[in-house]
Amino acid sequence: MKILLVEDDLDLGKGVGLAMQAQHIDVVWVRRLVDVPRALDAGDVDVVVLDLGLPDGDGLDLLARLRRDRSRLPILILSARTAIHDRLYGLDSGADDYLVKPFVLAELLSRVRALARRSAATAGESRLASQQLVLYEATRTVTLDGVNIELSRTEFDLLAVLLRQPGRVVARYLLEETALPHGRAGASNTLDVHISNLRRKIGKDAIRTVRGIGYAMSTASTEVTSCR
Repeated sequence: MKILLVEDDLDLGKGVGLAMQAQHIDVVWVRRLVDVPRALDAGDVDVVVLDLGLPDGDGLDLLARLRRDRSRLPILILSARTAIHDRLYGLDSGADDYLVKPFVLAELLSRVRALARRSAATAGESRLASQQLVLYEATRTVTLDGVNIELSRTEFDLLAVLLRQPGRVVARYLLEETALPHGRAGASNTLDVHISNLRRKIGKDAIRTVRGIGYAMSTASTEVTSCR
């Protein structure tokens, strides 16, 4: 397993590197964003461990680029930004995991191994497809015409529910209970807003509205399959 560690703190970088090497994990350590492309091009990387506060920029900018160019590369954010909105923003921006500093090295190693296992299974992972729209459940990524589509956690969950029942109308209450963060509580038009945002990203005709009942993936222009 090969890890790319993007971390500017000398003591922390050395400590993480030594701990990973003790577990027979190959580590490439860089301290600046500008050095990341060369490190990635030098060989296969299984997981990126990414600090956010770096000398030459914000790690979130790198996260956006990686999600655009390497949509299925697992990324774990390692940050001192502890506020809940920072963690949620990092995850919704495409990170696969978020660990707050200070942390226990054993937990970091466990999370990295979990991400690597998930990545290794990608070739045979379950996916849901609707023509050129493909949703990968294990890595929580979505592509349209081969291009990564950035979805929020809620948008991803809604799309997954709809794709699992191709052509069938999924009731509003079921979508609210399974995909909205707080279930039906205070849902009102929250579901409609998320569906509207989802349509803007995957196509306005991709999801059909059945008034008074719910939503369905359109069968007029798509054929949905579940495959491995």
